[in-house]
Amino acid sequence: MPQPDHQRAAPRSAPGTASTTLRVFPIAAGAPVLDAQTRMRLGRQLQALYDPVIDEALDPRLAELLQQLDADRGDDAAR
Repeated sequence: MPQPDHQRAAPRSAPGTASTTLRVFPIAAGAPVLDAQTRMRLGRQLQALYDPVIDEALDPRLAELLQQLDADRGDDAAR
């Protein structure tokens, strides 16, 4: 039978590990906002990370599976 939250014991640390204290940081009432310069810099960094991945050749087995998925979806849509 589940117990109310206020009666649950705190989780225990694994043997041989030190317990850590959680730090709490206040959050502003509004959603966080990034300025235009920061958004542009993040966008460039993400693009630099993803461009090599996008340009990689697709494994032939994966390409075959994707083609089969497309064909199966087409069959399901025709029904």
